[in-house]
Amino acid sequence: MLDSARILALLDSRRPGHALPQALYNDPAVHRFDIDVIFGRSWLMIGFEVELPKPGSYIALTVGRSPIIVIRDRGGDIRGFHNVCRHRGAQLCSDGAGRSARLVCPYHQWTYDLDGKLLHADRMAEDFDPAAHGLTPIRVELLAGCIYVCLSDDGPDFAPFRAVAEPQLLKHNFRDAKVAFSSVLVEKANWKLVMENARECYHCAACHPELGIAFPTGMSKHFDFTGDEHAANFDRRMADVGLDTTPREGDWWQVARFPLNPGIESMSMDGKPCVDRRMIDVNAREIGSLRWAIEPHNFSHALPEYAFMFSAFPTGPEETIVLSKWLVHKDAVEGVDYTLEGLTETWTRTNLQDRDLAENNQRGVNGLGYRPGPYSDDAEALVIRFVDWYGATARRHLEAA
Repeated sequence: MLDSARILALLDSRRPGHALPQALYNDPAVHRFDIDVIFGRSWLMIGFEVELPKPGSYIALTVGRSPIIVIRDRGGDIRGFHNVCRHRGAQLCSDGAGRSARLVCPYHQWTYDLDGKLLHADRMAEDFDPAAHGLTPIRVELLAGCIYVCLSDDGPDFAPFRAVAEPQLLKHNFRDAKVAFSSVLVEKANWKLVMENARECYHCAACHPELGIAFPTGMSKHFDFTGDEHAANFDRRMADVGLDTTPREGDWWQVARFPLNPGIESMSMDGKPCVDRRMIDVNAREIGSLRWAIEPHNFSHALPEYAFMFSAFPTGPEETIVLSKWLVHKDAVEGVDYTLEGLTETWTRTNLQDRDLAENNQRGVNGLGYRPGPYSDDAEALVIRFVDWYGATARRHLEAA
């Protein structure tokens, strides 16, 4: 049972600009609250449209305790459902990707069409109504080739995010791409620690030598380069080729194109393009990275020749799954235009380093000596923003309950 008063008290005890109280990072009751309220009512990025190339192609995954499936129907539309049979609740498809002409429950063979309608249920009563037992839908939004889902009907308005992000993302042609590689990493840390780590680069100079080849690890706040001549020249060059460099954000999203380090073209081990086929049709070389991110769980980067997605999903009070995907041009040929090692090494090393940092952070947070410390206003502005968003979102639900 949810102890609303206790969680509110924990939120109230947090000092502004400081990390969260210990229980918000490791308590099983808080984990259940986060699953139901934070992840159950937020938009989540799960992948790309090109992963569903044909009718029947699907992605199945579990969000908290809820199996879901996103599938392309016979008309070409992408739909989302709870991946749960309407008979006795068995999971229809195992987590992962696949293709099926119909969705058949492995338990009693109830069969559903790709639009969720129940087609077959054997030996039911004469008054049984198949139309009343279709799959339960979830909300799906498609954004310039990206797939977002929300398990609740009262999630936030997607339109403001779309209005800002879509014109910029469309330039990277995600619908003319393919997923070259994906990975799943299990981190023994609370999802909020995983995301706090992902929302700052205060640690990058010391902990991410590979990422630091390209990434400007000393940037301030929300990609603030005020007074930096390299950034000023970048802004002018991007304006000349029609690329927006103004950071924009809403309550739960951020979009910003920012410069990489001088002379660097991509986030790779040598700073050079790691795929010969570019995804963006712009007559300029050093175009930086387009970063777009959503609370509670995701950031992504679009480089000239590839895109990278990072999405975190909590599986326990002290366990998080990190799903990563690399997107390249659909005609790029592995072994000719790119190698998987060259494409993935920078982010794979970064992910593994971040896993170790988050797990080490969790061990310290669990200890008797933990006291929430202050964030850096300059280096951890996006962490403060994330934690403030979490607190405000949790409080709105608890006070309305």
